Amino acid sequence: MSDPMRPRASLRTAVVWEVLKDALDRKAESAGSDALDVLDTGGGTGNFAVPVARLGHRVTVVDPSPNALFALERRAAEAGVADRVRGVQGDIHGLFDVVDRGGYDAVLCHGVLEYVDDPAEGVRNAVDALRPSGTLSLLAAGLGGAVLARALAGHFTEARRALTDPAGRWGEGDPVPRRFTADQLTDLVGKAGVEVGAVHGVRVFADLVPGALVDTEPGALDALLKLEAAAAELPAFHSVASQLHVLGEKQGPGER
Repeated sequence: MSDPMRPRASLRTAVVWEVLKDALDRKAESAGSDALDVLDTGGGTGNFAVPVARLGHRVTVVDPSPNALFALERRAAEAGVADRVRGVQGDIHGLFDVVDRGGYDAVLCHGVLEYVDDPAEGVRNAVDALRPSGTLSLLAAGLGGAVLARALAGHFTEARRALTDPAGRWGEGDPVPRRFTADQLTDLVGKAGVEVGAVHGVRVFADLVPGALVDTEPGALDALLKLEAAAAELPAFHSVASQLHVLGEKQGPGER
């Protein structure tokens, strides 16, 4: 991801970006078009929207924050893609108040389900925004990564609470309202009419490695990035990832 390939940002985005870029390339090739219509729900300041626009695609970002949309506009202009990025104020639950149903070749739903009242409705709306055979990219907080992080920090009671809490929260001070397992996410997208193509564990190691090591040890960042990529699709590591990424394709009515 050329824009966010700064050392710290790359650890958070590299795996998802490579998977997403490949999926968009395949979708564009199958559609016979260099420019796809992409919807980024909760896209904020454009961490993914701007690089996607740099690939030549048209991107609509829906976000509830006016400040984030203002920053998106400025970022798109600085990147020279202002003509391909459109920001609209709204959220996933009221999605079709601001965008067309069935109008997009790909929908990004990154960091949204943790914060909505009804994750199932959020996924259904994201899928309903897709054209037939459209691509869904879903990224959400993983339960196992939070449990492991609390335990390694010595907060064993909080780690156990996260394991037993229906929303995967470790306490009242937890800033994340909800976390998911890989099975929960694939069940949500499957019920919404999406055939799961792949599940990726994101930030399996990155959040556990001391920052000083990555910043000062020669070659450490590149090696850690390669390790993250190698582990991403291995199911054994999904249960300890900080985030989970699901990539799938919308099925037709007769395929469900």
